[in-house]
This record gives sequence, C-alpha cells and structure tokens, in this order.
Amino acid sequence: MANIFTSSIGKKLIMSISGLFLIIFLLLHLTINFFSVIDSCTDNFGATDGLFKMGCDFMSLPIVTIMVPVLAFGFIIHILYACILTISNLRSRGGYFRYQVSSKAKADSWASKNMIVLGIIVLGILAFHLTHFWADMQLQEFMGEEAKNPYTLLTTTFGSWWNVVIYIVWFGALWFHLTHGFWSAFQTIGWNNKIWIGRLKVIAYIFATIIFLGFAAVAVNACMEAHKLLN
Repeated sequence: MANIFTSSIGKKLIMSISGLFLIIFLLLHLTINFFSVIDSCTDNFGATDGLFKMGCDFMSLPIVTIMVPVLAFGFIIHILYACILTISNLRSRGGYFRYQVSSKAKADSWASKNMIVLGIIVLGILAFHLTHFWADMQLQEFMGEEAKNPYTLLTTTFGSWWNVVIYIVWFGALWFHLTHGFWSAFQTIGWNNKIWIGRLKVIAYIFATIIFLGFAAVAVNACMEAHKLLN
C-alpha cells in the first residue's frame, strides 16, 4: 500500500483517478449551468421554475452538500500530486526547458509540456469563481442563511465584460489541460493499447471542446441577459 503513495506509478494513478473524478464533476457542473442558456431560449430566465433554478436547488440538497468536502479533497489530492510529480520530473530531466533538447519530447503536445502552468491558471481563476458563486450560494446555505438568486449572480458577474474575458481564459486553459489530462488518465489506469489510446485522444479533444463551448456559452449568454440583448 505504501508503494501507491511513494512510487512514481502510484502517484500517477492517484492523480489520474482524482482527475477522472473531477471530470465527472465538470460534466455535472456544466449541465446545471447550461440550463441557464436553455432558460433564455425558452424565455424562462430568472423564473422561479426555471431549469437553472431547479438545478441549483438540487445542488443544495443535503446529499449533494455532503459531497462538497469530498470534491474539495479530490481537488487537493489532484493538485498536490501534480506538483509532486512535476517537481520530481523537473529534477530528473534537468529543468523546465528540458523539452527544447529532448528529441523524445518533441512529439509531445504543447499541453503535455505545460500542464503545471495550465493547472496554475485553472487554480487561480477557480479561487475567483468560488468567491463569486460558491461563497454566495452553497456556502450561505451551509451556514443556514439564504442563498442569493442564481440568475442575479450570473448577470451581476458576467455583466462586466472583463469577467467574461477572465472566464474564457479559464475555459481556454481548461481546454488545453483536458486535451492531455483526459486520455493520459485513462492511459495510466491501463487503457494504453495502440487502438484505444488513439480513440481516447480524439475523445479528449471532443470532450474538452464541449466543456469549453458549454461554459463559454453560459458566460456570454449571462452577459447578454445582463445587458438586455436577448429581449
């Protein structure tokens, strides 16, 4: 058991499993947030029976709230092991710019070479996201107070064009991160034969693009709602 936490393969396995767990959360998060776009298309944006409002109410259920610490733990584990592996690789391969002299690394994608940089961008804007949404919704309910209206939070945050830009940068970094991390996670857990690795790389780009376009659509739609451009 100790080898799982100390060996290079064990560390990669832990990071891969935690990454796949976070990918599932991304899908759930995108689905609920995209309900706001559907609400706009059906003239139901801001309604008490809107899909987005019901999705947020679902996320506030006790059984879901219990999962918040689990999700936070998954993030911490993923980030911790990513840092440990990156530092270990930098030490063993001669520094961050090792790819400029490594013939083997020339075949690697830009995302694979810059996963730690992309991770820092994702983590940084995640903190921004938590203070703008989670702190005013799930945290408020956890403390026994009334959460703010989710539609109001959307339009208030994305009513500022610079916030839309910040989020699109976040989604872009997430796109690059997922194009490598998605298939790499499956490769680590054993799906590394020549047939499936090619398929997984294609699926990774499709999945990452869906995540990017979906979240970007939510931000742009909320901005348009805030400025009454959809009425």
